[in-house]
Amino acid sequence: MWRRTALSLGRRQLQGGPRGHANQVPPASFRMSHKRPARRILGVEKNIWLEFTEMAAKYKSVDLGQGFPNFSPPDFVRQAFSDVVSGEDCLMHQYTRAFGHPTLVKILAKLYGQLLGQSIDPFGDILVTVGAYEALFTAFQALVDEGDEVIIIEPFFDCYEPMVKMAGGHCVFVPLRPKGTPDKPALSSGEWALDPDELASKFTERTKAIVLNTPHNPLGKVFKREELQVIAELCVKHDVLCISDEVYEWIVFDGNEHIKIASLPGMWAQTVTIGSAGKTFSATGWKEAVARGFQRELDVLGRPESYLFQLPRQLQEKRNRLVECLLSVGMRPIIPEGGYFLIVDISALNVELPEPADEEEPYDYRFAKWLIKTKGMATIPVSAFYSLGHRKDFASYIRLCYVKEDSTLEAAEKILKEWHLTK
Repeated sequence: MWRRTALSLGRRQLQGGPRGHANQVPPASFRMSHKRPARRILGVEKNIWLEFTEMAAKYKSVDLGQGFPNFSPPDFVRQAFSDVVSGEDCLMHQYTRAFGHPTLVKILAKLYGQLLGQSIDPFGDILVTVGAYEALFTAFQALVDEGDEVIIIEPFFDCYEPMVKMAGGHCVFVPLRPKGTPDKPALSSGEWALDPDELASKFTERTKAIVLNTPHNPLGKVFKREELQVIAELCVKHDVLCISDEVYEWIVFDGNEHIKIASLPGMWAQTVTIGSAGKTFSATGWKEAVARGFQRELDVLGRPESYLFQLPRQLQEKRNRLVECLLSVGMRPIIPEGGYFLIVDISALNVELPEPADEEEPYDYRFAKWLIKTKGMATIPVSAFYSLGHRKDFASYIRLCYVKEDSTLEAAEKILKEWHLTK
């Protein structure tokens, strides 16, 4: 995560004091117990990943739900990890610079300086965190004051909303909407778009930041330059920060181009860009020891031997395979332009589901649970990526992860085809 003016902005935050509502005294019933959770996290304690991961394990499902590869990182990264662990420099196992190991921040500054066309200070513009999750949390905690508004584009990775709330901010939601019609439904993630007027209406004097995710989870949408320009102009006009979640930046298909919003006019000083070494090198359980991997990639960037050149081509084949299978069994996938995931429209399947125990439970939650229990395949309901106000309008989709071993995809294909034959 880096930002050109992060240090000076941090000082302004410390000097300025909180904006917005005064602290409220909690009711006596709340104050009576020291065991209750903090007020700022009330209402955000439910976790879809815990619920569906436990269910997938219980029913021994083929898991296309969670977004991680079940294949190994590239050999050169594993070798680098082994070299560091088994090396004779004992200091490599001890404390290092808190904001990122010098070797790592230097190579990141060199790589992303080249990509952005900017001079990046490795010790002032880059912060290394324990995964992109912590980078997001750190950004919200450092930049959002009590009462600040943060615009979140729906659907959204589910940690954005609770993290904003924990910082004392207020979430303002604006959805991507499919451009299709009943006669010609949207078939590509690129056909889901923001309404520029609707987006502009969300910016107020209280808006502190907008969260951008490209390539997008769960849609797989890659925002085009003209779409990013609309967001950038609004950020500059209203002096609003853009927290740009770009963890799938190297996984782009079909000739689409990932454009960093920080590279647009006026946006270098307005943007916090977040990347992920775990997603980049298919090593989501590693949080550091990747500097050598980035060095190797910088040396071969854009050439056929580059892992980052090969990776999207390999994953595009997996995406295509799953798309073809879904189409063959009468399902309607929204073809992603990048990232780990695709979503599937389940509205035409006419599955008879058991009556819900909770009348408020969305249809896609019920469908995903039914799919685990009766067919042995785990997916994630897409309405989980929406705010409560918009959830019911997008409860006819499920999310699948295609970044899996071919054997996992084969098992999923078998389940889907057998189900299709019995319908």
